[in-house]
Amino acid sequence: MWNSDWDEEKNRRVFGKCAGLHGHNYILKVTVRGPVDVGTGMVIDIAILKDAIKQHVLNDFDHKNLNEDVEEFIGTSGFPCTAENIAIVIFERLRNVLPEKILYKVELFETENNSVVYFGEEEP
Repeated sequence: MWNSDWDEEKNRRVFGKCAGLHGHNYILKVTVRGPVDVGTGMVIDIAILKDAIKQHVLNDFDHKNLNEDVEEFIGTSGFPCTAENIAIVIFERLRNVLPEKILYKVELFETENNSVVYFGEEEP
């Protein structure tokens, strides 16, 4: 994690041992909600959801340097690559390709004990 608007001392003070380049084996959970189709018994065909996650998240995020390889984090001033910001980016990517209002939440596990849940911004 690194905020390019700050000097090295402030980054190290705020982010501690997570300052700078390091990796994680994240676990991603995506939850959808909506009416269950009577014919299929599903809110969405799980193959469609799985494909959306693979195409719009995993292909860009898996085994990558997020600060150098993921568009939303490249050269972004003041937008550190935290689990919270990663969850927001994933949510927004999926919301843009899934049927309207079907995406409920994204949960991203950084470790087995630490996770972030993002529900999106509240509609006005």
